[in-house]
Amino acid sequence: MTEKRTWKKLGEILLRGGILSAEQLKMSLDLQKREGGLLGEILIKLGYVNEQDIVQALTVQCGFPYLPLENYELKKEMKEVLPENVARQYCIVPLDIIGNILTIAMSNPLNEKAVEDIEMITKKKVQIFISTVTAVHDTLDKIYKE
Repeated sequence: MTEKRTWKKLGEILLRGGILSAEQLKMSLDLQKREGGLLGEILIKLGYVNEQDIVQALTVQCGFPYLPLENYELKKEMKEVLPENVARQYCIVPLDIIGNILTIAMSNPLNEKAVEDIEMITKKKVQIFISTVTAVHDTLDKIYKE
């Protein structure tokens, strides 16, 4: 059973970092209450922050390291580890397996259900790196293209 973690709030991290104003945060949270969705995606859609700002805040928020996938040497055999539909559904790139540990990059490391499902499907313990949504999608296109 996974222990429950207490996360710092994404909006607070961006506010303290001077990336977001209190007014922008309030407007974004109001929009999130009305329409739902992830705060990071809402902030990007409104043009208040970029993907890099969100990734940096997530590394502070949950302590997982950032991995720029653009520079990562992909192993084509990793597409056999995780079905494409699962990788795309959870926005996860399988990167490497060493022993019983599967290293992945994901854009939403707070999605504990995704991590649990990946561990169940692969029968491996998951090690998480954070990357941007765009980088994950581009990498998935490269891996599963053939």
